[in-house]
Order: sequence, then C-alpha cells, then structure tokens
Amino acid sequence: MSALDPGLEAAVISKLNRRLLPFLFLLYIVAYLDRINVGFAALGMQKELGFNDAVYGLGAGMFFGGYFFFQLPSNLVLARVGARRWMAVLMVVWGAVSASMLMVRTAHGFYLLRFLLGAAEAGFFPGMILYLKSWFPSHARARAISLFMTAAPLSGVIGGPISGALLNLNGTVGLAGWQWLFLMEALPAVVLGGVVLRFLSDRPEEAQWLPEEHRQWLLEAHARDTKSPNLLTRTNAMAAFASGRVWLLSLVYFGLNTCAYGLALWLPSLIHHLAGFTNFQIGVLSAVPYFVAAVSMALVGHHSDRHAERKWHVALSAAAGAVGLVLTAYSGSPFPVVAGASVAIAGAYAMNGPFWALSSSLLAGTAAAAGVALINSVGNLGGFFGPYVIGLVRSATGTFRGGLLVVSVFLATSGALALLVRTVHVREVAAAWEQTG
Repeated sequence: MSALDPGLEAAVISKLNRRLLPFLFLLYIVAYLDRINVGFAALGMQKELGFNDAVYGLGAGMFFGGYFFFQLPSNLVLARVGARRWMAVLMVVWGAVSASMLMVRTAHGFYLLRFLLGAAEAGFFPGMILYLKSWFPSHARARAISLFMTAAPLSGVIGGPISGALLNLNGTVGLAGWQWLFLMEALPAVVLGGVVLRFLSDRPEEAQWLPEEHRQWLLEAHARDTKSPNLLTRTNAMAAFASGRVWLLSLVYFGLNTCAYGLALWLPSLIHHLAGFTNFQIGVLSAVPYFVAAVSMALVGHHSDRHAERKWHVALSAAAGAVGLVLTAYSGSPFPVVAGASVAIAGAYAMNGPFWALSSSLLAGTAAAAGVALINSVGNLGGFFGPYVIGLVRSATGTFRGGLLVVSVFLATSGALALLVRTVHVREVAAAWEQTG
C-alpha cells in the first residue's frame, strides 16, 4: 500500500490521535502543573517562610538549573532504554520530589528541592517530542505537537481553580494550604507512572493495537522523512553541538520560555498585588490566559500544517506575545492585566507547535536525541531567567513593570531569530515522497 494513499493516511493519523494524544496530554498536564504550582503556593509560602521576591524568583527559576544539567543525559538514557520505561521512572521520582516540597523551611531547602524537581523532569518533555517524532510523520507533526502541548496552558486552566481551592485547606490536620497543594498535586505523577508501563508502546513496530497496513504506512512515511536533504542525521551525538541551527533554535526557545514561565510563575502574585481577591478567585482569573493560549496553540499549529510553513508562524506569534507583555506592564487594574497576560501567554505558547515541528524536522538518528535535548535544556534556561529577572526587578523597584518589559524584549528577539533558521521547506519533504513513492 502506497504511503501516498490519502485515505490510508487519514486513517492512520486519526488512529494515532485517538490512541496516543489524550494519554500523553494527561501526562503533560501533570508534569506542567507540578512545575508551576509553586506560583500559587507562593501566596502563602512566602509570608509563612519569610521569602522575599528575589528569593522566591530564584527558587522558582532554580527548577531550570536542574533541568539544564540533566536534560542531555536523561534524554540519551531514554533513547537507549525506550520512552515507556524511562517515562515511568521519571514520573515516580518527580512526584516524590514534588510532594517533598511540603517540608521546605529555608531558602536553601527551597532552592534544592526545586533543582531536584527540574533534574527529575528533565527528560520528560524532550522525550515526548522524540516520542511524537517516532510516530507522526513530519507533515502532520506541528498539529500533533500543538495539540499535545495545549496541555501546558490547560494545566493552568485546570490547576488554577484547584490550586486556589487547595490553599483553602490551610490548617487541616496541621498542614498549611501550600503544603496541601504540593502533596495533592504530586500524587497523580506517581500513579500515572505505573500506567505508562502498561499503556505505551515505544515504536510502531511494537504496537499490537496498530493494524498491519497502518504500521507499514508509518514505516514508509518515516523512511521518506529521513530523505530530506537538510536533516542532521549523524549517529554521533556531538554533531548536534556543532550545528549552528541547533544553537540558533536554542536561542529562539530561550525567549519563548522567558515569557511563558516568567508570567506563569508570577501571574497569581501579579493579580493578588492589584486587588484583594480570594485565593480561589485568583485561581479562576489566572486560568483565563491559559484558556486563550490553548485555543491559540491549536489554531496556529493547524494553520502551520495547512500552509506548510513554520518560521513566520513562530515569529508572528512572538511579536504578538511581546505586545501583550507591554500591555500587561502598563496596566494598573486586574482585568486589563489579565487581558494583556492572555495575549502574551497565547503568543508564547502558540510558538510551540511550529517551533518543535521545525526543530524535529531538521534532526534524525542519535543527533535528534542530542539536538532536542540541547535545544530544550538551553532554551529552558529562559524559565530560570524570566521568573528571576521579574522578581529581582520587583525587589529593586517595587513594581512588575521593568521585569515584564525586559521579558518582552527577549520574546521579540526570539521571534526575529526564528526567521534566520535555514530549513528545508515542508513541501520539499512532500516532493521527496513523490520521487520515492
């Protein structure tokens, strides 16, 4: 059966969407919530433990220190042992570390546990990108990645009200509300770690749930993808470190995460600073930008696949996000802040689908594991820089404005850099399919 058969292609992609994306989506919600719930915990934890804004900003960002140092080794282990086993191990470990956050008493303890949480989660996201790459062919990948990554903003939609409600358990059986938050939101990671072992298959060849003709179509599709003339395919992982494109993509991703995590980890405090809302009300208001972001991610990812274009989708989304940050910086009441933050977060998150479709389409073999890990580890240092610079500037000036403006500059720059990436056009891959089909 030809890999160019449109009816078969639609059936295979639909099967993958139904079988894989909902479960991977759930895993990413759990992962993302465990890394950003500290933003809500800060509403009680900062006052109780005496952490100023600079201490909180550094601790919130310290997650990405562990993320950076353990990204590449974790991803290379995943490439060797398979996604199913390694994901299960990582989820149990990061769930245990996240629950341990309830025992924090000092700034150094806060820094250490956030670092360890980042180290435990380091292999998860790049592992999922490689996992999606091993299943979805290049021309259908941006939409799949965008749908998967809508879990990040939707974790804010779901987690905001839940986190606000958990804070209201303050004093129950001797635990503060922020301690209940860390404990209850860590448990799903441990439980789902065991489910991963039973539910996932590492490769199409091993999937008993996939009909033989679907399996054969996927194998042919991936064989054609590897014929792209601009792929970095060397088996030596060091090839990724020598690639200028990989480093340029890392800088683009740095700007994206500077905004995404800078706002995510400060948004509850930003809303609380402007008005005397309850914890639950802050959670509901904080959910609005993430809902807008989820819709934007799906639309931009679909549009990117439909028009077979990646770079301008990344650049224009970054420009919109930078404008949203400026609007947030100069707003003085809660609802304009939520509106500006919605534009900013939507712009940053909408970059993800076309960005990772672009990045994964340029890498193959061992270079893919190393390249995706390098892009994600360097790029996620923006998750350290964004929260830290906002907290540092606020400690110095008493306002969020300066920090938000710094973040807007980094986001706009990342969009401009995306236009400099030398790529093979998605339509060239399709042409290669026709020549070999």
